[in-house]
Amino acid sequence: MTAADIVATVLAYLLGSLSFAIIVSKAMGLADPKSYGSGNPGATNVLRSGSKKAAIFTLLGDILKGVIAVLLAKHFAASVGITVIGIACVAIAVFLGHLFPLFFGFKGGKGVATAAGVLWALDWRIGLVLSIVWAMVFAVSRVSSLSALVASAAAPIAGYFFFGVTPIFWATVAMMALLVWRHKANLQRLISGEEAAFKRRA
Repeated sequence: MTAADIVATVLAYLLGSLSFAIIVSKAMGLADPKSYGSGNPGATNVLRSGSKKAAIFTLLGDILKGVIAVLLAKHFAASVGITVIGIACVAIAVFLGHLFPLFFGFKGGKGVATAAGVLWALDWRIGLVLSIVWAMVFAVSRVSSLSALVASAAAPIAGYFFFGVTPIFWATVAMMALLVWRHKANLQRLISGEEAAFKRRA
């Protein structure tokens, strides 16, 4: 890794540490998302506050920080010496920042939105494939966690198909493993048939 890789990775982690669920909730005078529902500081739990606007802002913020970190690393790669390994590290670092935010006691969200932003920025084809997989599973199951788990499992497959065994592929593998780990409680509820689903509108 170059010095530029290391600096970019650290900055990506700090950007990822901005927990928009907490920032948006505080700005809009809502309760701390860690104090109700699942306790997860993410868009899905913020929606439980009753504010769709806050949930949308949270979702956009979490997606965009992943997009911005990766696109900036790719944009400045040639000029400052960020390597492909550095870009892969940036992708993982901004995701880790969301999971373990420095600014919020290392207690972050599950990372679905940020992972989506990272993957779209790494390669739009990977982002598109995973978004389609997520949407198809959600349309049938109405279960957000199941959709995320299936889409995350597809990430390394898409990464291998488009890039082969490269640092980008290993970044998708790392994010998949972290996403599954963060959803372990959801996975247990899915197995036991206790995971909640979003109700269809009449």
